[in-house]
Amino acid sequence: VMDAALPGNMKMESETKISLHPNYATTPYTLSEKEKIILEALQLQKVLTVGDIGQLLDQKTILPLIKSLYEKGCIVLREEVAESYKAKKEIFVKPAFDTEHKSTWQNLFEILEKAPKQSDILLAFKKLYKNEPILKRKLLKTANASSAALDGLVEKQILEVFEAEVDRVLIEDGKGWDYTLNAEQEKAIVSVKDLYKDRDVVLLHGVTGSGKTHVFMHMMDETISQGKQALYLVPEIALTAQLIQRLRAKYGKDIGIYHSKFNADERVEIWSKVLHKEYKIVLGVRSALFLPFAELGLLIIDEEHEHTFKQFEPAPRYHARDAGIFLMNLHGGKTLLGTATPSFDSYFNAQRNKYGLVKMHERFGNIQMPEIVLADLQQEHRKKSMKSHFSSVLYLEMQRVLAEGGQVILFQNRRGYAPLLECTSCGWTPTCQNCDISLTYHQSTHDIICHYCGYKEPSPKKCKACGNFTLKMLGYGTEKIEDELKIFFPEYKSLRMDQDTTRGKLAYSKIINAFEDGEAHILVGTQMVTKGLDFENVRLVGILNADQMLRYPDFRAVERSYQLMSQVSGRAGRRDIRGKVVIQTFNVNHPLFEYLLEHNYEGFYVNEIQERLDFKYPPFYKLVKISIRDEDQEKVKTAAHALADRLRDIYGPRVLGPEFPPVARIRGRYTMHIMLKFERRNMNMPEAKLVLQKEVENFKTSKEYKGVRIILDVDPY
Repeated sequence: VMDAALPGNMKMESETKISLHPNYATTPYTLSEKEKIILEALQLQKVLTVGDIGQLLDQKTILPLIKSLYEKGCIVLREEVAESYKAKKEIFVKPAFDTEHKSTWQNLFEILEKAPKQSDILLAFKKLYKNEPILKRKLLKTANASSAALDGLVEKQILEVFEAEVDRVLIEDGKGWDYTLNAEQEKAIVSVKDLYKDRDVVLLHGVTGSGKTHVFMHMMDETISQGKQALYLVPEIALTAQLIQRLRAKYGKDIGIYHSKFNADERVEIWSKVLHKEYKIVLGVRSALFLPFAELGLLIIDEEHEHTFKQFEPAPRYHARDAGIFLMNLHGGKTLLGTATPSFDSYFNAQRNKYGLVKMHERFGNIQMPEIVLADLQQEHRKKSMKSHFSSVLYLEMQRVLAEGGQVILFQNRRGYAPLLECTSCGWTPTCQNCDISLTYHQSTHDIICHYCGYKEPSPKKCKACGNFTLKMLGYGTEKIEDELKIFFPEYKSLRMDQDTTRGKLAYSKIINAFEDGEAHILVGTQMVTKGLDFENVRLVGILNADQMLRYPDFRAVERSYQLMSQVSGRAGRRDIRGKVVIQTFNVNHPLFEYLLEHNYEGFYVNEIQERLDFKYPPFYKLVKISIRDEDQEKVKTAAHALADRLRDIYGPRVLGPEFPPVARIRGRYTMHIMLKFERRNMNMPEAKLVLQKEVENFKTSKEYKGVRIILDVDPY
């Protein structure tokens, strides 16, 4: 937990320093050739590290040599703790004279009359100086001068140069952002405050575009006015990119942002600012929970239903919502969950009065909810009216909206160009050498890549099994959709937002800002485009493959499908014109669409929650997943079955499995899963977890299964 909580550069590292013993020459022991080389090096360079000796001898195993020399009395070892964090320093320029008198300036310019370059620097300094030191590089760039000219001014004692530490994360003061609450928002705020009198957690269930952010801001204003801090969690870095621009307009230097795209030194500085209460508000993703808040009064979890709040790999495995609620109990603060499509867990707790519940039914400005239309792909294919992966319904709507000057978002929950290459002769497909999964073709690099371990190789020109030169592409991802848009809509610019296009720290902001400023007409993306983004000119949203989500082998597949489709639908028509959503599916009669078309979350919840009860799933039952991993498949099978049998002796039918997951081998390790279902009622969960942990620890001590990795994950969803 500490490893996850602290920025990498805050962790002290110990380094062994090696030097010659004063009496090394009198050692009675015989030295090997490599030992002699080390001692000769220490005579030339007084201190060496283990790494230095490794490079000197060009070998990895160094410790036995160092141990031998130490025991022979030839060297002295000293441990030094090295700090990884290095403060950023800049060179500044300040005046060496009284700047208040105009006559002083005039005299200086007269002195520099025969030194035009120095005069240019002084003139630039006069323009830039606001009673604060000026960055040296900024001054020289403005004056278009060299350091030598500046050195002349320093020698003449006109200017002074000095070095000082600066922040890596620079934030400008806010310009102020006034907003007016409507009647429903004001009512929601009153309800939240009222519920906080006897509850610590409130669920704000507001339709997309209802103005939940304004409610959050009002609650944050009240929190910081009491001298406390607020934490605003969002599920994606992409969402922080758009939200921070708006929040900084209001809060300026009082708000900080924290996520993994910052480098290690930047995270240290943010961590320090939170500790010293320089930030009153922090906007971040799940890792921001571990920041050292002095007095946290409010936690806001926006889009609380998102599964990205769950940390799966590596440990610690936690859900930011549940961990956050526990954190607020420690601080004695309040939690506000916000979403248009609550997770069943949170809505269930609200229905049972464990959480408070506040609803916002209307969009801000009385904008209508978007119209949702189903495109029947069976009929489209039968009538041959498809244009590649675009149904005639979606294609015509895109033509209309783009011609009217509107923007379009296309959602396809798969990156890459084609998820599968297949030989037309023998059916061979290229697969990952480390994982049991096919490789995805990426046209931008002409590589086939594994999306689990990152393995990649050049796209094959022919079948490696039969030598056939014809390989066909099956399926499609965001990269292929972007490519086809250039064919069907060549006059309109498109952008793509997925993991491949957002690797840089500023990549999210650049794409979002470009689309928001109207530099592009179409945005193609994966789940990133579904989460709370606000674009005023988006009038059409197309969901290219709804069936892919519905068929996913998970008990929450239907719930997540509803949430994803409802959320991405909410990106359409958020201002004056009613938006439209086209959902492409082969199964228009699926029960989910009935609720989705009517924006009927309550009806959907009532129907689905009964199935959860019937089949013993959360929120009625608690799940614990045990993963057994090893490079030897047979060893995994034997260990998994043995552990499952031992657990059945204790828990009986609550134990399911073991079974291989859909992708049984990842990064060279095979995995089998055992699932335990504990009923929440009449079950002492703390005791059950303790017994389970003890049993697993006992199992690990068995010599037969030595080396097998066993991982427990509570609430693995």
